[in-house]
Amino acid sequence: MAAPGLISIMERAARKAAPLLRRDFGEVQHLQVSRKGPADFVSIADKRSEQTIYEILKHARPDWGFLGEETGAIPGDPTKPRWIVDPLDGTSNFLHAIPHFAVSIAVEEPKADGTGEITQALVYQPITDESFWAEKGRGAWLHDSRIRVSSRRNLNEALIATGIPFAGHGNFDQWEAIFRQISPQVAGTRRFGAAALDLAWVAAGRFDAYWESEIYPWDVAAGMLLVREAGGFVTDFRGGDQPIERREFLAATSGLHSKLHRLVATALKNI
Repeated sequence: MAAPGLISIMERAARKAAPLLRRDFGEVQHLQVSRKGPADFVSIADKRSEQTIYEILKHARPDWGFLGEETGAIPGDPTKPRWIVDPLDGTSNFLHAIPHFAVSIAVEEPKADGTGEITQALVYQPITDESFWAEKGRGAWLHDSRIRVSSRRNLNEALIATGIPFAGHGNFDQWEAIFRQISPQVAGTRRFGAAALDLAWVAAGRFDAYWESEIYPWDVAAGMLLVREAGGFVTDFRGGDQPIERREFLAATSGLHSKLHRLVATALKNI
């Protein structure tokens, strides 16, 4: 299936940034790094990637807004969509020469009630050249092949992804409580360090579920739509439809989500 027009623009932007990321990744030991917060590194590669992506998206849709990890919010016509961009999801992996990172781009369309809805998504992995994309109502895809969440329904067969709190980020007590409920029930738990790819891998059936809290819209906006269009569910920890607002993300196959949600709910009661 040919990618729709907006997806083609997003992929062009990601692929324009990719050679810069690959070059800097190859010279990561020489990369200049600055701190913007505790254990929250921002590299020249981050900033250069976002600027490259911004210029292409701005040229394609000059009146749209933009929300980027490095740039922040750039207002556009409030009646038009905006781009949500993470130019380098998995920065810590990148800076430690671990080849697991991605570019994440999403389109958020304004709704009449003042909220937004993600309608297009792209997660691109520059090292593996994998392009995961989705459009609302048209399914999720890896290049031109349709992808679906896994068909697993038993927790003891499920491989679960998560994000572990680290210095200055996350709620250790909450994460530990959830981990203690989930881990003994499942086949394995993985922390790979790139939320966008975790969600893309849930959509592609590589992981069966994912949970994390206190992360940002640019980390998950594209991945959320990928999972939903691949037949999965994404909610907050309460089972509601406000994961971005609550900064709580539980993504899983249809056969596993309710089981995992019960475990999460039990964990939260015990904190």
